[in-house]
Amino acid sequence: MIGAGAAGAMAAIVAASRGTETLLVECTRDGGRKILISGGGRCNVLPARFDERRFVTDSSPNTLRKMVRSWPLSDQIAFFEREVGVRLAEETESGKLFPVSNRARDVRDGLMALASRRGARFLPSTVVTDVVPVAGGGWTVCRDGDGPLPADAVVMATGGLSVPATGSDGRGLAMLDRLGHVIHPPYAALTPLLADGGPFAQLAGVSLPVEISAAREGQRAGARGGFLFTHRGYSGPSVLDVSHVAVRSLERESSGPATIRVRWGQVDAAEWEDALTPKGTRTVAAAVRRFLPERLGDVLIRRAGIEGPRLLAQLRREERRRLIDMLTNDLLPWSGDEGYRKAEVTGGGVDLGEVDPRTLESRRHRGLFLCGELLDAFGPIGGYNFLWAWVTGRLAGLGAAGR
Repeated sequence: MIGAGAAGAMAAIVAASRGTETLLVECTRDGGRKILISGGGRCNVLPARFDERRFVTDSSPNTLRKMVRSWPLSDQIAFFEREVGVRLAEETESGKLFPVSNRARDVRDGLMALASRRGARFLPSTVVTDVVPVAGGGWTVCRDGDGPLPADAVVMATGGLSVPATGSDGRGLAMLDRLGHVIHPPYAALTPLLADGGPFAQLAGVSLPVEISAAREGQRAGARGGFLFTHRGYSGPSVLDVSHVAVRSLERESSGPATIRVRWGQVDAAEWEDALTPKGTRTVAAAVRRFLPERLGDVLIRRAGIEGPRLLAQLRREERRRLIDMLTNDLLPWSGDEGYRKAEVTGGGVDLGEVDPRTLESRRHRGLFLCGELLDAFGPIGGYNFLWAWVTGRLAGLGAAGR
């Protein structure tokens, strides 16, 4: 197994559990570093419930469904609690499952300890430079600064390009490209967006729930959830969940940047119509501040060309309509993205049609198995991407042990 992240650790556990001589090779000294930083150090292990349609892929959705359905969510939860020894609890508001301890380290350490108990050996601080098929069967795993390793089967779990400080450098994708696999161009996904100046430049630190959408020709994504103004632009779960459409709209062949629209807060147009109906001496600013953070409300009122101290009774019909449109369907200015440095995951990757969905064995090379972020699929914030790692790591481990 090359890569001791979430998918690689799971593959090692499953393969070793079936009596297979298993070596887990990792470029860092400890492995699982994305697990350690996920969820603000808490690790959102799984979603409490999930919708497979929310995964993003340029490959066959049907193939993706076969993979995701291979290990039911209830069985994954039971695995972590009974086998890994990490009890999970649902965060009711978000529908996410976290370890009861709220410690990501318990998840990482639990997985690595289980792999060891099942018989997998761990080889840290080892950079794999290539994997080479051997005539007649088997593989040679080439290492930087040391001799090659022979193997009957190889599981590639090297991750993508996101958060390179954790050891993800795209090296695995380059190896698979040399082996002739079809690879969709990678891109940063679940990454914050940038805004150069603009009307919201002074709102860093303001947060609120929103409904947001991003669209460009042929692609659209929508999300509801937290939105955070940063010193450089925008972040929060809702922004990250639609960021891939924005990122891809900046590709060279695109017809232009994506259009991003926001409904600020949780109040719809009809409710705003009622809230902005004249009531005594209430001002426009007072009415808006009932539902939105004061600093944001003041900016939106000014953008609508209205003075906050004006009485609601003084608003003309067209002004009220313009303000309601600003509050419920605002065009969000943006200029770029934070890229892989802040991306939670890599979009693109090896086409799902390149592997057998039952075993994740390469259709091009016998004895080569692919899993995790290398594959062309990712999900929204909320445990989806760990679920993908656990599911695909398990399939690859089973496939390699069978081989």
